[in-house]
Order: sequence, then C-alpha cells, then structure tokens
Amino acid sequence: MILSDVLAASIAWRPVDGDLVLLAGTVADLPVIETALATLPAKARGQVFVEVTGPDEVRDLNAPGRVCVTWLDRSAGRSVDVALEAWLAEMLPVEFDREHRVYAWIAGQGSARIISS
Repeated sequence: MILSDVLAASIAWRPVDGDLVLLAGTVADLPVIETALATLPAKARGQVFVEVTGPDEVRDLNAPGRVCVTWLDRSAGRSVDVALEAWLAEMLPVEFDREHRVYAWIAGQGSARIISS
C-alpha cells in the first residue's frame, strides 16, 4: 500500500488538479498535515495554518513552492479559526462569473471536502 492510499483511507484526502488546497490544525495534527503535503504535486497551490502554543513549536514543513505555511502563535493571540475565516473570505469571494474551489482538511472537521462559492 502506498502513502497516498493510507492517507486517503484515513482522511479521504483526494484533491483534484487545479483545486486550491487548505490544511489547518494544531501541532498535534502535524503528522496528518505532513502526510497530506507529501501527496501534493509540485504545482499545487494553497495554504497551511498550524496553531502553536509558542514560537518554540515552529519548524520547517516540506511543502510545494506555491503552498504557503503560516504558523499561528496562540500566545500572541493568533488562532486557526480567525485565520481560516479571513483566508476563506478572500479566496472564496462571491462572484457570479466563475466558481471558486478549495479542497480542505481542517482538524476536527471530519473528512477532507470541497468548499466552493
């Protein structure tokens, strides 16, 4: 069994080419986030949010070049919830001439799924 099959079985992770990818969680979720990042093609685009309790938990994550990793320091008042709301408001604007799609896995929110406007 290959890594992507294991991940797909555990969180139903199957983004489609062209989807923006969104991953979010805490330090405890890093194994899932790292595994999901490892399955992405080099041309993937998207965002990763990781909430930490302090700067000592920040480390390098291996992500494709067009996937931005943002560390949210809870001790500085930053949270995944606020970051997600702001990012989704920007990336899923209400426009009638085209559909916007984000393939997301957010810790504690169940299986990965498509969010669209």
